[in-house]
Amino acid sequence: MTTIASALSAAASLPPFKRALILGGARSGKSARAEALTLALAGDGPVIYLATSEAGDAEMAGRIAEHRARRGARWVTREAPLDLLDVLAGETRPVLVDCLTLWLSNLMAADRDIADEGDRLAAAVAARAAPIVLVSNEVGMDIVPDNALARAFRDHAGRLHQKVAAAADRVELVVAGLPLVLKPQG
Repeated sequence: MTTIASALSAAASLPPFKRALILGGARSGKSARAEALTLALAGDGPVIYLATSEAGDAEMAGRIAEHRARRGARWVTREAPLDLLDVLAGETRPVLVDCLTLWLSNLMAADRDIADEGDRLAAAVAARAAPIVLVSNEVGMDIVPDNALARAFRDHAGRLHQKVAAAADRVELVVAGLPLVLKPQG
């Protein structure tokens, strides 16, 4: 299992970047990787953790508690289940957004314009002066879902990932705790 210390050590030797998208499946190690990258980008200063999840049940509350316990005192948590762009606009420090697929679920439940929100997020990422690392679940590598809502979610997630990946200067896919660099290529 990837530890924050080993991921942070590996992240310190990476070529410079300011905007990263970290994709992966459930329990792939993507959040730990993103935390390490964000800390490496932040230097010694505080780091903002933009949380998009809401604890709708005991299991999700446990997941949130696990993530919080892993982070140290340098992390300042901001809740942004729907208004991610508003919270992001007010932050000038390095930011970790975890995660885009939970944000997407919240947007869909609130009947927001998904394409517009994705365009606005990609523009905000591209224009951002301070470092940003975004985490998302890669959900498009499985069978086609058997219901319209799940298919719509998968399709929206794929389009959102493409937009954010285009705005990022680093994109990784984390599998079994191992980061695979997709961008930059070379």
